[in-house]
Amino acid sequence: MALYEPFPNYIWNLSVAIAMESGGQIGEIVDMCRPILEAAKDGADAGTPQFMKQWAAMGEKLIELAHEDEARGCAFSASDKLERASLYLFNAERMQGHGAPGRSETYARARATFDKSTELGKLDRERVEIPLTQGTMPALYTRASGEGPHPVVVYCNGLDSCKELLYWSKLPHALARRGVSTLCVDQPGSGEALRLQGLPVDPHSESWASKAVDWLETQADVDPRRIGMTGISLGGHFAPRAVAYEPRFASGAVWGANHNWREVQDKRLNREGEKPVPHYWAHVMWAFGASDMEDFLARSTDMNLNGHMDRITAPFLVTHGANDRQIGVDYAHDLYDQLVNSPRREKVIFTTREGGVEHVGADNMAYGRDRIADWFAQTLGGHTG
Repeated sequence: MALYEPFPNYIWNLSVAIAMESGGQIGEIVDMCRPILEAAKDGADAGTPQFMKQWAAMGEKLIELAHEDEARGCAFSASDKLERASLYLFNAERMQGHGAPGRSETYARARATFDKSTELGKLDRERVEIPLTQGTMPALYTRASGEGPHPVVVYCNGLDSCKELLYWSKLPHALARRGVSTLCVDQPGSGEALRLQGLPVDPHSESWASKAVDWLETQADVDPRRIGMTGISLGGHFAPRAVAYEPRFASGAVWGANHNWREVQDKRLNREGEKPVPHYWAHVMWAFGASDMEDFLARSTDMNLNGHMDRITAPFLVTHGANDRQIGVDYAHDLYDQLVNSPRREKVIFTTREGGVEHVGADNMAYGRDRIADWFAQTLGGHTG
């Protein structure tokens, strides 16, 4: 398996991979990428306005086509087009620098389109807001069908994703099929929490993850003894930390082991490894609420799981791609080796034999999705077939 790479830089190719793995249509993706092939040659940062222009234009065309479907009384077809429109708009927005012209308007358009698709398609995702000490944590709640109460998994973002992309990773679909509900969260420093409320990253993830557990315990369809926690990319740092310090989590997993993210920043300063988004240093300073690089590095000091993982006493699964170009596979070994008090620990390194070798399976998310869904079904009392 290999990443599809139409552009001469990793960051733009990663965005294409995200779109492909999240339900984009290859013909639409080709049509969006072809006009900006030259722009990509100027580097990952320079051409991002052209990227947004092309991807947002496709989103607007799909919105127009969806309106035509809706006028014909074909709500499901309209919803399908709005899903892709929203995906392309979110992808266009995440490529822009903080404060870039049109970024906030594109984000608002993406969110409104997503909500309209939910309504027309009668999709299994309810928007909820989890009270935090300051502000709220917007989330999407996907319920397992059938008689409850059900187990549930809290699923958190990486550095630059949003709850909508978590939903499109199809892990909530895979879990629901196995009798497990999912709560996809925009935790502080991501998605709506950052963009609309200005809530920065909280390195001590248990502070917001515990609030998610508090909320889930009030839901009649949730079994409070069977709540799990997972995260993707930088969420692979937040999830283990939360499980270590919130004893109500009954199981945990990571989609990418981001064991020592503070150390990764030093490597990136030395131009080691790939970055996930254009305008990277401006993005992390915005996400952390930092005034400059020195302030950011100080605020990220605690983003290191060494010395904390022996607190985990629940089952825990570590997954990682063998050829991850952002986060080295050694961090997966570090995390697994330190789970000394977990009663059941597993480590899965995805290889070229099956796929999912890139960062969080950007080349093929199917294997990580299946393995994590099966893990929670097995450890939280769902079913695998």
